[in-house]
Amino acid sequence: MSEAHQLLESLATAALAREPLPTPERIREVIDNLRSMPLCSAVSADEGEHLAMLLEERHGVTMRIGALLTAKDYEPWLEAARPKVVPYYWERYRRLLTERGWSGQVLATLDTMSERILGLLENPGKPGPWDRRGMVVGHVQSGKTSNYAALICKASDAGYRLIVVIAGVHNRLRNQTQLRLDEAIVGRDSARLLANKQDQYIGVGRFDKTRRPVTFTTSARDFNKATATGVGVPLRNLTEPALFVIKKNAHTLNNLLEWLKENARSTSASFDVPMLLIDDEADNASINTRYGSGEVTRINGQIRDLLHLFDRSSYVGYTATPFANIFIDPDTDDEMVGADLFPRDFIVSLDPPTNYFGPGRVFVDEPERVVRHIMDHETYLPLKHPIYTEVRMLPPSLCAAIRTFVVARAIRLVRGQVHQHCSMLVNASRFTDVQQQLRNEVHEFVESIKASVRVNGALPPREALGDPEIAALHAAWSDEYQDAGATWEQIQPFLHESAATITVVEINSRSAGSLNYEDHERTGLTLIAVGGYSLSRGLTLQGLMVSYFLRNSMMYDTLMQMGRWFGYHPGYEDLCRVWLPEEAEGWYAHVAESIEELREELRIMEAANATPEQFGLKVRGHPDALMVTARNKMGSGELVRVAIGLGNHFVETAVLRRDAVEENRQSVRHLAEDLARCGRPLSSASDSPTGWLLTDVPVEPILGFIAGFRNHVGSMLTDPGPLRRYIDRRRTEEFALWDVLFASVGRPLETGLTDEVLLGVPVHCQQRSPGTRTDKDTLYITNKQRVASRGVEKTGLPPGEAAAAEEAYRLENPGQGEPNYPDRIYRRRRHRPLLIIHLLAIGGRDDDFRRMKPVVAYSISFPAPTGDEEKIEYVVNTTWLRENYRGDLDDDEMAGDDE
Repeated sequence: MSEAHQLLESLATAALAREPLPTPERIREVIDNLRSMPLCSAVSADEGEHLAMLLEERHGVTMRIGALLTAKDYEPWLEAARPKVVPYYWERYRRLLTERGWSGQVLATLDTMSERILGLLENPGKPGPWDRRGMVVGHVQSGKTSNYAALICKASDAGYRLIVVIAGVHNRLRNQTQLRLDEAIVGRDSARLLANKQDQYIGVGRFDKTRRPVTFTTSARDFNKATATGVGVPLRNLTEPALFVIKKNAHTLNNLLEWLKENARSTSASFDVPMLLIDDEADNASINTRYGSGEVTRINGQIRDLLHLFDRSSYVGYTATPFANIFIDPDTDDEMVGADLFPRDFIVSLDPPTNYFGPGRVFVDEPERVVRHIMDHETYLPLKHPIYTEVRMLPPSLCAAIRTFVVARAIRLVRGQVHQHCSMLVNASRFTDVQQQLRNEVHEFVESIKASVRVNGALPPREALGDPEIAALHAAWSDEYQDAGATWEQIQPFLHESAATITVVEINSRSAGSLNYEDHERTGLTLIAVGGYSLSRGLTLQGLMVSYFLRNSMMYDTLMQMGRWFGYHPGYEDLCRVWLPEEAEGWYAHVAESIEELREELRIMEAANATPEQFGLKVRGHPDALMVTARNKMGSGELVRVAIGLGNHFVETAVLRRDAVEENRQSVRHLAEDLARCGRPLSSASDSPTGWLLTDVPVEPILGFIAGFRNHVGSMLTDPGPLRRYIDRRRTEEFALWDVLFASVGRPLETGLTDEVLLGVPVHCQQRSPGTRTDKDTLYITNKQRVASRGVEKTGLPPGEAAAAEEAYRLENPGQGEPNYPDRIYRRRRHRPLLIIHLLAIGGRDDDFRRMKPVVAYSISFPAPTGDEEKIEYVVNTTWLRENYRGDLDDDEMAGDDE
């Protein structure tokens, strides 16, 4: 990109910044006027049109204000205080975001949302003592740092004087956070500042230098007592904000506590300075998340001690996972509410902009476009491997991913995105020795690509394809990007430039690999980052296009935090690809849907004026709390009792007993007989698109079926004891009448089965494959462990209700075209529960399955409760959990990995 083009983009961005929704015509008018200036005249008409389309996309981005819950005793203060607030820090930061291309719509929402959160803190001018505790629920890689940077700016303008930001658990993330806050708030390079070097103004410091915030940490170094003392600024009489950005580490927190206590001794045991503490990734500072090791409990206690040092303090925990363990861990509801870090005063949900590339988009709406399955790793690098594993060769799937990255980078060059960052992630092992070997193998493979395109990339396409490596790159383009708007003839000339700039770096505690994008802002940095836990939480890989993720986890917060590929990909979102095991895709889809359910619950509870305490209880009562809580207590070896509610949820038997296949077939036959005896024979069922549907079915046959179905212990939510008790308690009210669907596809599959003998009507079996973990005792229904097809919960809804549900979803999710409607929107409008009987043709890996008769599974869609829901107690056997998921726990969640 030429200097003239860069200047034109900068000037056009600034000119449009104050226009919330500039039209395409207005954007082109601004560009044409600027191109007439001598400094921008070198920009061609085609380049101007390309910039117009980029700005059109940028300014089409909108952002909604999220949900908000507050405690009953909340007293607003900000409106009365606003006339005295000078928005110095906020206006500088707003100008910086404008310069970086934020649309007027998104800036306006950020302004409103950060103002709303500020108002939920306490008035810093209020005489003490006081304390506030709150939480902000964002999305992974969605801009939480920008939100709390805006909050810090506004809090500083309002009078908060000491700001502590507890950034992630690794040095790189802390350093990255410090640098971003240097740009947003301090305005100077902190590394030079505390090294007694000449000031280097960065970020907001380029606009206005009249006020000088103090920083006690630097972008190169965490908190240090001697360095902090050397700053020489007394904390008791601060006139400008003082900033500490520290790692979430027991040693660092202890040093800070000791230093603060030493400074407090001269007068009193505490400070009267209004303090704001931002706890980034707050789910990592909760109680008992380390399965009894005590480490996180210690950090939690240190954060509380830090807050207690200040007579006036506000705590805001930021997290992307509403299942954050501060809601889940305590044994009783009273303990949960009484915990010091429980967000008793407020909970805010951040809605991301419309251009956010999040888990719902990747794993629910567009998995066919984005996700690729890794199926060849066991020969090269098994999911579970010891620390001494030798990497002798890369899996072919990883080679395909690297070639895809090279081609994607070439397409971006064709599009004119020349000096922009481009990254690839390889996260395949938690062991540093294995990561180093992987890095070396990837480096050698990239070098072989460089050699081929350097020698033969300039040949005519027909001749160049004689090179096996260029032919393989062409195959990657053919497989992934034929519809990306660039022909192979356009792409091939850019392959050399694309590959030549790639650097392969190892990112872990002992490596010298760098993610220093800031030093390459003018030229762009192109890299492949190979690592483990360091790449799994917090670090931002700028320009991330291709991810190769050979890890497995079932912990919800860990899964989402590992998703470094979420975020914003302006101008290249269509090029993004994710390689991962199929089973991991299933877990991601499940967690994405579960988290969205809780966000929707937040919106509903906001409308009902509910409190944070009530939402905390709702999270504890969510069915997924059963897994989260049990896994958190896995080290105890005891039975875990969890009270949950199934209202507005979907349960199904995705794990089956192989020794009970015939018995469960008979349970379906008995169900059909019981239905006939109560006047609802299958012969009277309506032939719906999803199968044979009976409506207004009495509850007794359903209870009998659940009692007779031999459940697998791994299908925890369909444990017949708790499930029958839950239904039985509502049998005279909400669950007196049911819909029952015998699922059937439109016509028999070639490899499927049709079972008319069992039920008396032709049921065309759904085809399902056995999951790879299937053994002689257990049948997993697909690697994703899903039985029902998407959209099945629409069955039985009156057409008007279904249409209303879809219209409401479109209004809440604008800009998606014709969306892929999630089943939860239909479930909430159900008035009767829906039992779905599945007869499955298991096709798969051996003749054993192909000889099987149809396998029975079932699903239940429970409508939303009409009033307060009585929870039912489930008992989890942690011995079984340890046997099945211990290896998962020993992975990223435990200490002793790549850090």
